[in-house]
Amino acid sequence: MKHANGQTVIQAFEKFSPKSYAVEGDKIGLQIGTLNKPVKKIMIALDVLEPVVDEAINDNVDLIISHHPLIFKPIKVLKTDTSYGRAIEKLIKHDITVYTAHTNLDVTTGGVNDMMAEALELTDTRVLAETGAELLKKLVVFVPEEQAVQVREAIGQAGAGDIGDYSHCSFTSSGMGAFKPGDNADPYIGKQGEMEYVDEVKIESVFPASIQKKVLRAMEKAHPYEEVAYDLYDMASRAASYGLGRIGDLNESVTLDEFAEKVKNAFDVKTVRVVGEATKKVKKVAVLGGDGNKYMSAALHQGADVFVTGDIYYHVAHDAMMEGLAMIDPGHNVEKIMKEGVCKKIQSFIKEKKYNTDVIISKLNTDPFRFI
Repeated sequence: MKHANGQTVIQAFEKFSPKSYAVEGDKIGLQIGTLNKPVKKIMIALDVLEPVVDEAINDNVDLIISHHPLIFKPIKVLKTDTSYGRAIEKLIKHDITVYTAHTNLDVTTGGVNDMMAEALELTDTRVLAETGAELLKKLVVFVPEEQAVQVREAIGQAGAGDIGDYSHCSFTSSGMGAFKPGDNADPYIGKQGEMEYVDEVKIESVFPASIQKKVLRAMEKAHPYEEVAYDLYDMASRAASYGLGRIGDLNESVTLDEFAEKVKNAFDVKTVRVVGEATKKVKKVAVLGGDGNKYMSAALHQGADVFVTGDIYYHVAHDAMMEGLAMIDPGHNVEKIMKEGVCKKIQSFIKEKKYNTDVIISKLNTDPFRFI
């Protein structure tokens, strides 16, 4: 079996976690190296620190997929006598590519925040803070009957017709196409200067606006005609909205301290910081991986009893306490939950395509804090 190409792996991953979902200004995507190469081994990591790079070198890793960006601010000077500089130097010397999925992985369905909500066993979850909604396009393309299957398959493979748990959704109707090739035409059917009538089908399918170029390229490549006849419409309806954090319900009300124990167990941490009375009853839970301070108001306005997030500020905790919103801070590092989740996603794709590529999880704990 052949090794997967890095670009192929990332294209599949970006169907799950589109780059367009990232918040403005986030540093995502390719950070170091090239994706256009065979990859024998992929490592999933939360952070790309020098010890993680050393781990990747020792494990003969070709591609690191991380959650937190290695490069967030522009590099004016790269000093290789610093840990940061050495990490980048080692990555380049050992031809290890680094790709980052940050807020787009937080936002996407099945991403970090859904992983955290699932770990807490929340039900009836929805987005906590909407950051956008995917616009929909409808493609209508006219194809000779004989080539209808190949065109449908091509646009389906490009992502058209993905609706919920279904893919390749389309509608087809029959009709007659008419055209007269000009003197400079090179027609697939018919002759120059003569009217031609062809039994054709009309294929209709919807897709997110963000993949329009990809779908049209696939259509044009699969279509037999020199000049493809198609219509493209903006849809008034939108695909599902997306955003940061999730809010949902516990199966039953518990005290705040009982729920804090559940948080510790769910995220494998020994301690959490808690804002609120120990005996306060909680049932509706908001959760947001990483630093969720500026979304405290969203949790409050959506009726959460408790907000689980990292890096809680002193004054934000005061504001929440005064408004009756409990908060639990298990730390920023609990986003490590993404390592297993992303690993399973990539492994599933590798297995489906029968590539000879291993996917591993970084074993290092990159949490900078310890508690005594």
